[in-house]
Amino acid sequence: MAIQTISAQVRLLESSIGHQLLKPSGRTVVLTDAGRAVFLRADEIFLLGSRIPEEAAAAATGPSVRLSVGLSDGIAKLAAHRLLQPVLATSGLKLICHDGELEQLMAELALHKLDLVLACQPPPHNSSFRLSSERLVASRVDWYGPVALVSDQKIAEFPQSLKDLPILAPTYHAALRERMDRWLENLGIQAQIVGEFEDSALLSIFSAQGMGVFPVTELGSADLVNIQSLKLLGCSDGLNEEIYGIYSSRSKNHPLVRKILNI
Repeated sequence: MAIQTISAQVRLLESSIGHQLLKPSGRTVVLTDAGRAVFLRADEIFLLGSRIPEEAAAAATGPSVRLSVGLSDGIAKLAAHRLLQPVLATSGLKLICHDGELEQLMAELALHKLDLVLACQPPPHNSSFRLSSERLVASRVDWYGPVALVSDQKIAEFPQSLKDLPILAPTYHAALRERMDRWLENLGIQAQIVGEFEDSALLSIFSAQGMGVFPVTELGSADLVNIQSLKLLGCSDGLNEEIYGIYSSRSKNHPLVRKILNI
């Protein structure tokens, strides 16, 4: 499309809404405050429009239910699966999961690109996104490790035995990491951190290969019992991980979101 055509369309839109959308900035132009507001709304409109072919095709083949969930960096994927379990048997379900930074996921939720965000913390009180949250679970943290490292003696001496074991830890993207550090410090344990992982599933794989012991929420540990090379070292007293479901006023009305939030 020619630049002249675009300029004419912008002027026509400005005339229609009664506000200037662009302003000069050096040798180029930038969005005004009104322009930014229109851009955000237009982005939402284009997103809805892009879904029309997909939703029309789905309607032609049978009823479907779309659920878009954002998984914040640091959240245990095994735990996320457990929290989504109540809706996974929904007839015609189309589940879409995205990983990302919490701030970005909240922005997408506010723009209705997502229906729900699972995170290890609620939205900040000073957030401009006007989102709400429900605490879904406060899960105890268990410790697992490779059979070669988790001896009967190490189990009996837990948690003090952690001072003698290599530890695989989540990165500081996860809220659990800071709580884990404080918990170990309160016990007087100087941790031997030999690896840090953003992905909890990847962390468990490295542990299963003998690299070290690692913390996992009780909610996610249920899926580890089938990994024969991993063994329970101990259960933490006073160390928990909280998971929140974050939603917008619009997505709160989604039937599957309400089922997950139990509201």
